[in-house]
Amino acid sequence: MSPSVSNIDRDAEVVYNYHRMEMPLKPADAIFVLCSLDTRVAERGAQLFLSGYGQYLIFSGGVGKLTADRFTKPEAEVFAEIASQMGVPGDRIIVESKSTNTGENVRFTFLALQEKGLQPRSLILVQKPYMLRRSYATFKKQWPDPKTEFTVTSSLLDFASYPNEENPKDLVINIMVGDLVRIRDYPAQGFQIAQDIPDEVWEANQRLIAAGYDGHLP
Repeated sequence: MSPSVSNIDRDAEVVYNYHRMEMPLKPADAIFVLCSLDTRVAERGAQLFLSGYGQYLIFSGGVGKLTADRFTKPEAEVFAEIASQMGVPGDRIIVESKSTNTGENVRFTFLALQEKGLQPRSLILVQKPYMLRRSYATFKKQWPDPKTEFTVTSSLLDFASYPNEENPKDLVINIMVGDLVRIRDYPAQGFQIAQDIPDEVWEANQRLIAAGYDGHLP
């Protein structure tokens, strides 16, 4: 018998909440938005900038598998337009539009900031709720300046409220299930710092894989 929807939702909420990794926010040198198919991430980054949480607003993201057929331009350009429409001054927006994964977000943006003579000592990373932990772990491992401080945040939505037409629930579950496996495996490959995964989180993830949510496994 296949798992009931309520059991799937219960396990998905456990994994989602592990990924969220919300941290207390304080003003930083810049707000770094990791772009994707979810334009609410752009809105969250712009809101933080307009609330005084950073001197610059960085958007990093090229054309990914999930956005190639959705956007007519790189993700970072789409997100930057949203921020401009919300009132963020153009001279405070930095766009990196070539990266296709989190490691490239790190490397390409660091180089772009160097070219502008900017060396932020603190960054607020803005990402989808279910990719916060992996983004944090990747930046802590790969950002070239070890003195840089990172905090992470996302749109303030719980699992039940997060899915919408652009971010359907099945897609969200597939992605976050695969990302949990990456959180386990990638530190040994040098991509991320190690993160503790509680048994109940890993067991929930395994049940979701068994239920067929295996479309984003590494």
